[in-house]
Amino acid sequence: MRIGVLAPPWVAVPPSRYGGSEQVIDNLARSLVALGHEVQLFTVGESTCPVPKSWLYEHGRLPIGTTVPELAHVLAGYAELADVDVVHDHTVLGPLVAARNPGLPPVVVTNHGAFTSETRPVFAELARTSALVAISHSQRATAPEVPVTAVVPHGIDLELYGFGPDGGDYLIFVGRMSPDKGLDHAIRVARRAGRRLLVLCKMWEAEEQAYFRTTIEPLLGDDVEILPEQSPQDRVRLVQGAAAVVNPICWPEPFGLVMAEALACGTPVLAYPNGAAPEIVEHGRTGFLCADEDEMVAAVSRVGDLDRCACRAAAEQRFAMRRMAEDYVRVYEQVLEDPPARPRLRAAQHAVPLPPAPRRVITLDDVRSATRTARPATGLRGVEPS
Repeated sequence: MRIGVLAPPWVAVPPSRYGGSEQVIDNLARSLVALGHEVQLFTVGESTCPVPKSWLYEHGRLPIGTTVPELAHVLAGYAELADVDVVHDHTVLGPLVAARNPGLPPVVVTNHGAFTSETRPVFAELARTSALVAISHSQRATAPEVPVTAVVPHGIDLELYGFGPDGGDYLIFVGRMSPDKGLDHAIRVARRAGRRLLVLCKMWEAEEQAYFRTTIEPLLGDDVEILPEQSPQDRVRLVQGAAAVVNPICWPEPFGLVMAEALACGTPVLAYPNGAAPEIVEHGRTGFLCADEDEMVAAVSRVGDLDRCACRAAAEQRFAMRRMAEDYVRVYEQVLEDPPARPRLRAAQHAVPLPPAPRRVITLDDVRSATRTARPATGLRGVEPS
């Protein structure tokens, strides 16, 4: 099968630092190739995923979520992936663009974010012409009115996230500098439990920096060490050496890659039972799901009783990236057998006939040209895998 994978334009695939979705995309692309499929990745030029790839932007576009760069990116992406069997789109705008072109391949789209009051109507619309995939049953349950084709949990690289048989005495927090991630809870829990806390965090954006200044900085002490973003290898080493990963998530997180990665390292997880956490952490076996800070403080003293081999086994059984790829192949096959219908676009009816407009087809060269007016660009290029 020839599979086109359309990544967002914000971060390289795989990411050099922060980028959970981009890491999943890299894992998926490599696993699909290992299963014998042809993969064409549309991403940004600095990506190093070892599959054939092409791009419009050389570097990731910031800030994340800017509409015009994403639109230019997906227009170029669908033009480049027009001859594959199926497109797996990881953007939001892309499937809406594809719906307006009946000549494109069938589209599968993964929602990597939460279903919210704003995004539910968007995903309900794109699900009319694409196969929509959720990443957890918890995420799927938050939008029962949205048609979802399948639930496919994320898969991780079990070789990269290797087993660390002996945890140390410190706790570790990995995540964005955001109230949603609950770092202030983690600091209080570690301090009350008498444990040192290492913090690996992303802090690029203004909101993240404001949360640090107003909430986290006043809590800091000698028992809390905030480290800059680490390479994947260094992050694995630090997680392997921890007594537990503290993940007091304060929102219905759709998946929680950090928790699955911790289990692969043999490191138990302490979490609040929000979002998909109960689908990842087995209470009393691979960690503890705690109702509040008091329960989490008490659980710290019990993590040493957990079998780190059981944590690793759970990751191998449930979160292998090959399993994720096999799940997606079944979705691709289903879509190829019964592709979602794309509505034919009809001209609006007017009381007074309008004069015919000159026909104009937007081409990939037009997208490149428009991009060059904003910044110097090298254009769309293909790169063979190294």
